[in-house]
Amino acid sequence: MLVVDDEWAIAEVLEDILSDEGFRVVVANNGRQGLERALAEKPDLILLDFMMPVLDGPGMLAALAEDERVSGTRVILMSSLPEATVRERCSGYAAFLRKPFLIDDVLATIQNIVTS
Repeated sequence: MLVVDDEWAIAEVLEDILSDEGFRVVVANNGRQGLERALAEKPDLILLDFMMPVLDGPGMLAALAEDERVSGTRVILMSSLPEATVRERCSGYAAFLRKPFLIDDVLATIQNIVTS
């Protein structure tokens, strides 16, 4: 699993919790680094922040869709913005988590994606 978030505290908490749940987690702090790690690691699932420096979530999502090596990777998009606002700028994500989120919601969303 790949976590891409420029907020260090959020990325670290997600990494710790998801690792405790048995997932192998790789972290990136912007979309460009996230894209590089996605291509190198080919994760089954990406948790992707919407607003980041260097390359934002919509940019990374578009780049993933264009690269056949990772185009089928499921993405959970995360943002403090309402999903309707996010949906105006991008599509193609499997689920949406509104920040701040509860860890139980994160785990339930991941479980839904993994089992579908």
